[in-house]
Amino acid sequence: MAKNEKKFGFDKEERVLCYHGPLLYEAKVIRREKREDNDDSEGGRHYYIHYKGWKQTWDEWVPEERVLKFTDTNIQKQQQLKEMHSKRKPSRSSNTSHPGSSAHDAVESRGRKRHRDASTEKSRMEDDAKRPSFKVPMPESLKGLLVDDWENITKNRQVVRLPCEITVSKILGQYAQSKSADDMKDSEVLNEVIQGIKLYFDKTLNNLLLYRVERKQHDELKSTYPDKEVSDLYGAEHLLRLFVELPSLITKSKVNPETLAVLKDMFADFLSFLQDHEKDYFHNEYRTNPYHQER
Repeated sequence: MAKNEKKFGFDKEERVLCYHGPLLYEAKVIRREKREDNDDSEGGRHYYIHYKGWKQTWDEWVPEERVLKFTDTNIQKQQQLKEMHSKRKPSRSSNTSHPGSSAHDAVESRGRKRHRDASTEKSRMEDDAKRPSFKVPMPESLKGLLVDDWENITKNRQVVRLPCEITVSKILGQYAQSKSADDMKDSEVLNEVIQGIKLYFDKTLNNLLLYRVERKQHDELKSTYPDKEVSDLYGAEHLLRLFVELPSLITKSKVNPETLAVLKDMFADFLSFLQDHEKDYFHNEYRTNPYHQER
């Protein structure tokens, strides 16, 4: 038992965020257990979760891939997913009998001040005061693709087929070619932004953009192609995830307001480019994930 205890990613009574449907909710780990791997895909580490602000009837066992650390980055992801989900068309919605229903939103709104951790809230308020606001509007169809991507990975237990034929590097190159650079200054700015997106993708993919169940695939892919950057292996699905994280990454860097305005415009333009080429870049090429039991 002691040997298995060390392998758990989360402690008992730990404050966490947990996926339920396409959204994240604050929760607490009540119990945990290591299940034997089997053909029914129920093996691995599981946690008995209590959702904050909800009755114990909502408590449930979940696999480890649905649990995230309670960090500022994941809290921001929680809010972004909530905003994306609230704007989605009803026709794209699935089962609503979960803590993500409208009833939960009402309870969460009324009880937020009562249940919020004071020290965490103070820290977040101080951070917000120091950082300039930076938001990049996500086209509605791309928001739907993000949710579909989440469902394929976490619910359907699939992974994107890799390496992609149309990689992140190719997409960025085609975007650059689509822009008319009439003067050298515009050309230089465009090149710097594109190189910045590529650099962010290469540096953050493994630690920030991948779900846990995708990391084994990443390791094997890098072992097979040791001389290639991940931007030359991954495609549009993972690139789109980067634009969920970019506002947080940019605000943490020391960027002046003028540069922020330029970045916001160019990021928005690039997302419009992705939307225009949605059928070219997003092929929904997923396959059964052979790694979900190897956690």
